[in-house]
Amino acid sequence: MLFTERVFPEAEADVVLLLADGFNEGPTDHATIYQAQDAEALASLSGPLTWKPTDPSAKWTGLLVDSDAEEHLRALCAEGHFTSLDTWGDTTLGMVTGNNRYFALSPARVKELGLPRKDLVRLSPPGSSHLRGLELSTGAMTKLGQQGKSTWLFRPSDKPSPASQAYIDAGHLAGVDEAYKCRVRKPWYRVPLLKPADLLLTCMNADTPRLTTNMAGAHHLNSVHGVYLDGQHRELGRELLPSASLNSVTLLNAEMVGRSYGGGILKLEPREADVWAMPSPAHVQTCADQLRLIKPDVAKFLQRGDLPAAVKLVDSAVLVGSGIITESELDHVRDAHATLAGRRQARGRSGH
Repeated sequence: MLFTERVFPEAEADVVLLLADGFNEGPTDHATIYQAQDAEALASLSGPLTWKPTDPSAKWTGLLVDSDAEEHLRALCAEGHFTSLDTWGDTTLGMVTGNNRYFALSPARVKELGLPRKDLVRLSPPGSSHLRGLELSTGAMTKLGQQGKSTWLFRPSDKPSPASQAYIDAGHLAGVDEAYKCRVRKPWYRVPLLKPADLLLTCMNADTPRLTTNMAGAHHLNSVHGVYLDGQHRELGRELLPSASLNSVTLLNAEMVGRSYGGGILKLEPREADVWAMPSPAHVQTCADQLRLIKPDVAKFLQRGDLPAAVKLVDSAVLVGSGIITESELDHVRDAHATLAGRRQARGRSGH
């Protein structure tokens, strides 16, 4: 049973309750599913849908996708034009501090405490609102710091400076060291480091997940994921994958592999990101000149918050312009994306 609007508005995640009637009577290759707008619509249900996934491990959200659009996605992958993100590299969770308010510091706070550079690490600020463009540059990090964002991670060296030791002592008095993640590491004030990722991937999104090139070489916390590109794809991926990923096929597949959270947010975990459909390295290489040509305009659209305009431009380069999909086929994909995204956002609104 699928509901367009939430039956339980307070629920923070979309879940499925399965009544396993007929357990131990053997397997089945399909499911019969009814759809309703809300609980009141149960009294006037239309006929059911029969869903038979091509892969038994596939998410059930695939049944909501127009069959033509899903077939276009399968064909693009089968022909090698699209592949999963894990072909490009590994996606991992970010660092966990145990107390971001203590460990993540703004430049002004660093100056106030008198902390030396040797006891600090460059940090992409907590959250992901600053990762809506194509790259996180050193200049962007400077501006974020000037705005009071936490662009430094407190991570003292083996021999902390007097100012750092004073801050450690203050943290102990405040009970920071009693938080679980702090309590289980030695010493409690040294956050385990991950090397800076090539790309930063937003994992909680109102519209769609974004990839951003980490030009600043900043470390990242667990509010975003890090993508570490394979050596053979690193140069191409850092330069062009964030813009190439802003195409309608990738946007549609994000809705299919991700999960809906409270407020209509689309969440993408690393395992889900691994299977997220991306233009393949070979196809990005084929479209490289066109992608470089449109990259400045894509960046401008994103800066203005105009994601649809950016996607339309990338579609012209990666999809229709490259000849791997027709305008009619693209319309199917766009309509399917609009349907899934609209359903997610409608359920988010109905939760308030």
